[in-house]
Amino acid sequence: MGPHPAVAAIRLAVRRVLHDILTEHTSTPHTVGPHERPPSPLVLVACSGGADSMALASAVAFEAPKLGIRAGGITVDHGLQPGSDLRAEEVVQRLRELGLDPAESVAVRVGRDGGPEAAARDARYAALDAAAVRHRAAAVLLGHTRDDQAETVLLGLARGSGIRSLSGMAAVSGAGGRYRRPFLQLDRQTARKACMVQSLPVWDDPHNADPAYTRSRLRHEGLPALEKALGKGVVGALARTAQLSRDDADALDTWASQAEASVRDAAGGLECAKLYALPPAVRRRILRRAAIEAGAPAGSLFARHIEEVDRLITGWRGQGAINLPGKVVARRQGGRLVIRQG
Repeated sequence: MGPHPAVAAIRLAVRRVLHDILTEHTSTPHTVGPHERPPSPLVLVACSGGADSMALASAVAFEAPKLGIRAGGITVDHGLQPGSDLRAEEVVQRLRELGLDPAESVAVRVGRDGGPEAAARDARYAALDAAAVRHRAAAVLLGHTRDDQAETVLLGLARGSGIRSLSGMAAVSGAGGRYRRPFLQLDRQTARKACMVQSLPVWDDPHNADPAYTRSRLRHEGLPALEKALGKGVVGALARTAQLSRDDADALDTWASQAEASVRDAAGGLECAKLYALPPAVRRRILRRAAIEAGAPAGSLFARHIEEVDRLITGWRGQGAINLPGKVVARRQGGRLVIRQG
């Protein structure tokens, strides 16, 4: 008799990703002696102790040895709750019991930039990046599910910042494709069921139910209300929207990259007439890229900024320079658009 369907589903998802990692690893040149074999790759599971990441850890512990891949685990202690250090040590112990090695806890200090959720995420990813470098890991696996993807799409929709914000989380992201998300096609309930049938202890982070956090309100109030109004297929439809949006955004980014060279003049400015002839989605991507190249921080550059710069091309009435974040200034000089540090 085979494993429970939920366990089979998480293992299959993990096996596919591990196979990709192994293929990439074996095709990468390694410096070894004439009679030595290249080292087997190491993957790290980012584990909070919740159902999604515990299910992921269990599947990686089962599948990795069969492919000759070493598997470890990292839990990040954000220090936001009393006893969080003890909780992190409990998670490390569970990872070791699953057979993951190395298994360690990393304490971080959460700042305040961008609000509590963004600050905690920034601190977490910085710690995971550092751990990946320290252990020379081929990849870091994250337990984000289809439900997380649906929430991310809705949050992007609420921001009103274009198709890229609707594309959710990528299955592969980070420096050199470091981060992998095997569960983006699986729902949260499958991960929870897999933990239950394997008798894996699960910790539910109280922040996930705290209405002070936007994602928590969306999870416990927003999505259930949408499902009630539109039916149970909402989560799957939002996840499909993410993939379709990502494909569209990638295509537009490629188009903008190719078009950029044709609109630049010899002095590095942008020719307004040629920009005007481009579709708005392509033109605005070129403007955004030019602003970032001039020193505007990407995280502070919003759609409204780019729209203002765009009006220097499409609604020219002799208006003055546009001030952008990072002390970058955009101005029209004759038929040229110049974006540079003020």
